Amino acid sequence: MYTRHDTAVTTPTPAQVLGPVVTAIDHVGFAVPDVDEAIAFYTRTFGLTLVHEESNEEQGVREAMLAIGDSQIQLLGALRPDSAIGKFLDKRGPGIQQVAFRVTDITVASQRLRDAGLHLLYEEPRIGTAGSLINFVHPKDCGGVLVELVEPAAH
Repeated sequence: MYTRHDTAVTTPTPAQVLGPVVTAIDHVGFAVPDVDEAIAFYTRTFGLTLVHEESNEEQGVREAMLAIGDSQIQLLGALRPDSAIGKFLDKRGPGIQQVAFRVTDITVASQRLRDAGLHLLYEEPRIGTAGSLINFVHPKDCGGVLVELVEPAAH
């Protein structure tokens, strides 16, 4: 909705929806057919540093995080063809799969987005990379972009 001069109908601005909860771009996720080859490429070509690797059997993904400034890129490979990354690679091929926003409180961020009418993929946050809490905003609500919310684990 838009503000009209004859009535006070408004839609909350993004700042009103998430306010200070979003603090940074946490990472950009790249779907890749071979995680080891992608690690070698990004470390050799761009001088990025591998900071974390893990497999998430529940989500069917092998992932690697590479540092770039105060952010990261996430390389995502399928552990099985029926996983979300396996389906993404089959349908679209390698490429950017998601952008992740770092949040201070995933529960608050998720509720504010739901209150603004957006659809989240999970009812409750799930465990993500390195023990973080994650959720995703449906791409249909974000102009075709899969947006991940990440609350980093306390270390």
